[in-house]
Amino acid sequence: MNSPHLHKGSRQPAASRGKLRLYSNRFCPYSQRVILVLDAKKIAYDVVNINLYSKPEWYYDKSPFGKVPALELENGDVLYESLIIVDYLDEKYRAHHLHSQDPLQKAKDRLLIEQFNRVVNAMYKILSSIGRVNLDEDEAVANGLASFERELANRGTHFYGGNKPGMLDLMIWPWCERSEILKLFGNANLLKKDKYKRLLEWSRRMAEEPSVKRSMMDSDTHIKYLQSYRAGRPDYDMILNSTD
Repeated sequence: MNSPHLHKGSRQPAASRGKLRLYSNRFCPYSQRVILVLDAKKIAYDVVNINLYSKPEWYYDKSPFGKVPALELENGDVLYESLIIVDYLDEKYRAHHLHSQDPLQKAKDRLLIEQFNRVVNAMYKILSSIGRVNLDEDEAVANGLASFERELANRGTHFYGGNKPGMLDLMIWPWCERSEILKLFGNANLLKKDKYKRLLEWSRRMAEEPSVKRSMMDSDTHIKYLQSYRAGRPDYDMILNSTD
């Protein structure tokens, strides 16, 4: 995962034999969704990182819209869109199911994943805006997280998936991992500990999961990346370039 991001003019890597290949970006939460599922299910794969500001010409043959993630299968077929990819992986590799095997619960979890998009959209508006108050977005994040706090209480489990993280846990985690940066770039009072006790405990448990640790980055790294992004020069390789 710590390979440089390929850019315009970069050669296409040789085919990966006997492994899935994930076209990704180190700071893309949608790519992280797929990585979390691959790691949770212990599926062998390699990663090709893509510079989203300067995409290699050949990448459009893999992903028609030039987006990440894209998953190249052993036979050369390519899937894209994170939710489509993770559903395929959960069906194809059945050793460790992440979706509930109960059709109704699976449908309810899918609805919650869709509902979480309101939080995602509001977060992006807050983090991309400079010098303005985001009252509507703050409210959308607060209300969205409150509903997930209640959902954990209703389920009475450590994770939405039960005793171990399930698909719903993994699909919302990338943005929860980044939630601390809202305090710096958004409303410092947005994530009150007394309001989200269960979510914060859930977050602590998620951060201890081995499959989550593999792709997790600390808040300082996310902040530095966001600063470079807001300046119009996203430093995708900042981890590789660090001398610390």
